[in-house]
Amino acid sequence: MFSLRAEHRLILDRAAGQPMLEQTLDWAAINSGTGNLAGLKTVAARLADAFSVLPGKVELLAADPVESILPDGATREIKRGRNLHLAVRPTAPVQLLLTGHMDTVFAADHPFQQTVQLDDGRINGPGVADMKGGLAIMLAALTALEASPLRDRVGYEVVINSDEETGSHGSAGLIARAAKGKVAALTYEPSARPDGLLAGARPGSGNFSIIITGRSAHAGRNPEDGRNAVLAAADLALRLAKAAGPRLTVNPAKIDGGGPNNVVPDHAVLRVNLRPTAPEDELRAKSHIDAAIAMVAEEHDVHIHMHGSFARPPKPLSPQTEKLFELVRECGEAIGQSIAWAPSGGVCDGNNIAAAGVPVVDTMGARGGAIHSGEEFLIVESLAERARLSALVLLQLAERGRA
Repeated sequence: MFSLRAEHRLILDRAAGQPMLEQTLDWAAINSGTGNLAGLKTVAARLADAFSVLPGKVELLAADPVESILPDGATREIKRGRNLHLAVRPTAPVQLLLTGHMDTVFAADHPFQQTVQLDDGRINGPGVADMKGGLAIMLAALTALEASPLRDRVGYEVVINSDEETGSHGSAGLIARAAKGKVAALTYEPSARPDGLLAGARPGSGNFSIIITGRSAHAGRNPEDGRNAVLAAADLALRLAKAAGPRLTVNPAKIDGGGPNNVVPDHAVLRVNLRPTAPEDELRAKSHIDAAIAMVAEEHDVHIHMHGSFARPPKPLSPQTEKLFELVRECGEAIGQSIAWAPSGGVCDGNNIAAAGVPVVDTMGARGGAIHSGEEFLIVESLAERARLSALVLLQLAERGRA
């Protein structure tokens, strides 16, 4: 463990003293569900204003095109909100990446819209932990860093995207470009548990829409002339599910299709999510998907087209990432915080950053829980706590040049 110097304490106090609670309440009061473009526009403008206190130019960049498969099998382009990008001192010797997201899972018409301060030091509200509190922590730590004599040693890029909750399809390219040349990255997802546990290794995730085209026929007069797309989709779902095991989860989530009871259905769309533990498990999953589709297509005499990919690569802990986790643990110990980590079944932009070869700790945000539900909460005292931790990690990366 390293010694905490007086100049460190001043910077940490500066981070903890930032108006994080006020910012969190302000940003959480605006619905920013991934599909709410008006709400995302408002939040993005407020974030741009807040992050403009940092040196460098804040930009709001258009998202890349995103395609979606409709229930009838047609392809539609989906609009996504703009993504915030900030680059500071790109020629400094130590280059870092900090990321977060402005979107939530709560649509504009979702009943969970209000933020309430509870009596036990928690706040209940949409996105307070996931992750508007995390964004406030990120800004607090960077604001404190800019007051340090070490600031000139560190350059960084900030990416706050608008579509993390739906897979970051419109922002993955921006994240990959920002990750180039970075020695480390911090992402401000909330802690894996209310006690502050960090998420370590993560599985990958692939979402697929599989379109099955059969042949319609009368269900009573000549059903043998039909090719039942719904039946083929159900068969495919069962075959895919058989690949599930300790290193791969498979969730056939929905089948669109069908029609009147007296018509053999000629169309169906199967939606399925697969989560492989490691890169080799992703390869195995891809092979299983291809084989299952080929067998179902032949046995049911249907045409099958697959749309989708493993957009979140698996994130095992590399030796470099383990060193970064150890640095975070040392920083926590220096300021009286016990830091631990464990594997998580969830995925996030940390997966994409790790796939770019950059060590990342992706749960540097607030302590809280019950995310993605109407019970979501933020532990208020964790704002200052995590801002101190982040600020010290940034200072140590500046001094050491690496984890």
